[in-house]
Amino acid sequence: MTPLIEFRQIYKIYKMGENEVHAIDGISMKIFPGEFVAIVGPSGSGKSTCMNIIGCLDVPTSGSYFLDGKDVSHMNDNELAEIRNKKLGFIFQQYNLIPKLNVQQNVELPLLYAGLNEKEQATRARESLNRVGLLDKAKNLPSQLSGGQQQRVSIARALAGNPSIILADEPTGALDSKTGKDVLNFLKKLHKEGNTIVLITHDNTIAAQAERVIRVSDGQVVYDGEADIHKFASIIHAGDTEVDI
Repeated sequence: MTPLIEFRQIYKIYKMGENEVHAIDGISMKIFPGEFVAIVGPSGSGKSTCMNIIGCLDVPTSGSYFLDGKDVSHMNDNELAEIRNKKLGFIFQQYNLIPKLNVQQNVELPLLYAGLNEKEQATRARESLNRVGLLDKAKNLPSQLSGGQQQRVSIARALAGNPSIILADEPTGALDSKTGKDVLNFLKKLHKEGNTIVLITHDNTIAAQAERVIRVSDGQVVYDGEADIHKFASIIHAGDTEVDI
C-alpha cells in the first residue's frame, strides 16, 4: 500500500541570528490510509513543525514530503493552498470560526474557496453538520454555542471537503475533560468510518486514544508503535526545550 503521508529525511532549520535551530532533525516516517496516528511530544519537540509540514503550511529545509504519492516538498504557495483545500481537513484547538458568520456559513467557507457553487456548498455543509449532530444549529452564530459544539462545527468544516486526511491540532486543548472525551470519541467514530486521522498533542493520555503513536523529541522520532502509554510515555529526552516549534 502506498503511504498517504511519507517523510523522507526531513529537516527543518530556522536561523536565529548566527545560530541554527533544528526543529526537525532528519525525520522519516510513513502514515497509511485509514490509520489513526497521534504525533506526541512536549513543547519544543518538533511536533508542531511536523504538523505544519504535513498540513502544507510550511515546507522542509531539506528532504522530501510525499502526500498521497506526490512530492509536495518544494511546491509554491498557490500549489500548497490547492493541496490544503482539496486533501486536508483541519481541526484546531481554538476552533478558528468566524464570529460574524453563522454555523453553516463557517462550514461552507472552504467549499467557497474550492470553487463549488452555492447549492453544492449548502448541501455539503448541511450533510457535514448532520454528521456531527448540529444541523439544528445551522443558523446560529458561534457565540451561541458551547465550546464542545464549536469544536464539532470545526470538525464539520474539516469533513465538508471530503479530505484525504483530518489533521487535528490539540483538538481538546480548550475543552473541559468531559467535552474533550466526547470530541475524541467522535474522532474515533470518524476513524471507524474509514477516515485517516492525524492527531497532534502534548498529552500522552490523549495520544493513547489513537491506534499508533509517533513520539518526537529534539526533532527526532524516538518511538513509533502501538498506542501503549506505558511504552511510549517513558521515552523522553532530557534536552526538550520550552518553546513550541
